[in-house]
Amino acid sequence: MSDHIVSAFTEELERLSADILRMGGIVEEMIGDSCRAVLHNDLELASEVIERDPQVDRMEAEVERQIVSLIARRQPMAHDLRSVFAALKVSGELERIGDLSKNIGKRALNLDAAVFPAMRSGVARMAGPVSRQLHQVLNAYASGNAAEAKAVWESDDEIDQHYNALFREMLTYMIEDPRSISDGAHMLFMAKNLERIGDHCTNIAEFVYFQITGENLVQQDRPKL
Repeated sequence: MSDHIVSAFTEELERLSADILRMGGIVEEMIGDSCRAVLHNDLELASEVIERDPQVDRMEAEVERQIVSLIARRQPMAHDLRSVFAALKVSGELERIGDLSKNIGKRALNLDAAVFPAMRSGVARMAGPVSRQLHQVLNAYASGNAAEAKAVWESDDEIDQHYNALFREMLTYMIEDPRSISDGAHMLFMAKNLERIGDHCTNIAEFVYFQITGENLVQQDRPKL
């Protein structure tokens, strides 16, 4: 392969990664904004989050188009093929995270304005570590840092613990005051959406690690908290 072709291929991969990172930035904001909408009963912000989702869908479709074209023209091998494979998988995971953030926004619109502030803050509290996890794995993807990707993968149990604690907290509110059952159910679904976002971050970490090292992370290696 000539130097010119190699250079052109490298530029295409860099453009693909840049598009995915832009997509990741939008999705990361959607997580934070959807949970801020819950915390502050900001219906306008919740609606804005919902309206951003089609943009994420279009970006994923554009990434897929670029990948199909790149494979057809360049026929990448070895590390280059892993980079293309990772780009395809990461964009799909980001699109799903966008969907889950949109779902949180939709449920925020259905909450009673008088819902217990502590219930709202519980969901917002869980959003912090989930957003940090996504930010960290996007950094790992951008910098090609396998150790950082593995650290995200290893932190999955931490998100599960946040979810379990929030689940118990919401059930307590619902038992103590049956009037909160409807809002509590919405909160439980929001918490589950955040837990699933954490799972998608873990998936991204696996793809990034494979892209960089050519090796798969296996379940037995994950530390238990």
